[in-house]
Amino acid sequence: MNYQDINAATIDRWVQDGWEWGRPVSHQCCLDAANGKWDVLLTPTKPVPHEWFGSLKGKRVLGLASGGGQQMPIFAALGAVCTVLDYSEKQLESERMVAAREGYDIEILRADMSKPLPFPDESFDLIFHPVSNVYVEEVKPIFRECYRILKPGGVLLAGLDNGINFLVDESEQRIINTLPFNPLKNPDQRALLEANDDGIEFSHSVEEQIGGQLEAGFRLTHLYGDTNGSGYLHEHNVETFLATRAVKP
Repeated sequence: MNYQDINAATIDRWVQDGWEWGRPVSHQCCLDAANGKWDVLLTPTKPVPHEWFGSLKGKRVLGLASGGGQQMPIFAALGAVCTVLDYSEKQLESERMVAAREGYDIEILRADMSKPLPFPDESFDLIFHPVSNVYVEEVKPIFRECYRILKPGGVLLAGLDNGINFLVDESEQRIINTLPFNPLKNPDQRALLEANDDGIEFSHSVEEQIGGQLEAGFRLTHLYGDTNGSGYLHEHNVETFLATRAVKP
């Protein structure tokens, strides 16, 4: 299997084991969203400000590597026309289940986001892209594809890992790795991931991730930092993630 197939199989196992990011929202959450009470996450703990979205009624929204039945049901309840693309079949099964339960239409695609995205130019008003590019070796092509498929004035909301988590051991108190973390090039790093059933993950620099958005043509409008939500780094308020809002001019 190539590394993306390894990651899809790994995430399928995690979902079966009750992975936090693979548990779909409840019916009550959908009802609350329809009544204006909702929040979604790009990173572990901080809800995305509602003003980052604007009105979603009638807007075409893509959940990019955003399966699991967590965000798309909320956006559908807010009136968006939703599409979700993910490479984990278990994550997409959750999307199908929630859509059937709540009675809304959604386009569901199993595809590899490291390949050209299967959409025409200027297809979407908003792309919601939670922390998932840690499973992809090269991120700049993804941002170029996002730019291509967004309409002028369209918005990319992205959750980004800043690399710190890849430096430390499980206790988060000792540095054991160098950056970049790339298990396709470093056998020791791959062995570490395999021992922990972590799939194939990659670190990416701020230059790659924010610089990559700017190189693609986006204009960055907002960002915030976030922690892991638990553990030693969180207890010391070390921000390990970024969320960004960028606009296609």
